[in-house]
Amino acid sequence: MSANPLRTKLRAGAATYGLWVTLESPAVTEIAAALGMDWIVVDMEHGYLSYREATEHLRAVRGSPTAVLVRVPEMTRDSVKRALDVGAHGVLLPLVKTAEDVARGLGYGRYPPQGERGVGGERAVQWGLGFQEYLAQANSETLIVPIIERYEAVGNIEALLAVPGLEAIFFGPADLSTSQGYLGQWEGPGVAEQIERVRALAAARGIAAGVLATGPEDARARRAQGFNLIGLGADTGLLIRGLRQMLEAVQGLPEVKLWF
Repeated sequence: MSANPLRTKLRAGAATYGLWVTLESPAVTEIAAALGMDWIVVDMEHGYLSYREATEHLRAVRGSPTAVLVRVPEMTRDSVKRALDVGAHGVLLPLVKTAEDVARGLGYGRYPPQGERGVGGERAVQWGLGFQEYLAQANSETLIVPIIERYEAVGNIEALLAVPGLEAIFFGPADLSTSQGYLGQWEGPGVAEQIERVRALAAARGIAAGVLATGPEDARARRAQGFNLIGLGADTGLLIRGLRQMLEAVQGLPEVKLWF
């Protein structure tokens, strides 16, 4: 196992850029890696992607410095273990609310004595050929990233950020808004301020923070705010936006507002 390229950048305090992947074709990730993206997130919580398809996205970055994180379908031992066993550089944990949730998720992604991840002979250890090398570094190089997308998490944020071993968090503005009664809004009233407050608290502890940008201006603003993981969009959203711009130019269609 080599050093996690994304973790190295985050520990240096760098701003990194990524792509949210929801389509099954590994060509999407291959293009992102060819463009020099720092990371991608394979979203298995929403949509229809399977572990088989996630594995193909992982194969697409082989030999590149692009890291692959998997947003697991739920925060369970099985989900975290399987994502890491197929070779993910880390996982995003959905729907965390408490420090106990975060500690449990971190434990699922760590081998004993730091956690309870089971030892297997799958792709992550090169089918056994890189067994010792992987096990020697996995606990320190794997990123376990809770998603801050529930108001309860914001209320428990001091304890949550104090969980030993936490290196990064990622915000879900739409769900964070929904959890406070603002369904359908990206950042409902007061949510932007909550996100910035939590990001600052995380930064004070040396914890990186990430968020999806809604467009180029928002991406620049997120960088200026100090975010370390800046998603430039989702594969489907970027495709729709590009096609709509072309259709608008040739057919005069109205602009469609997309979150990402």
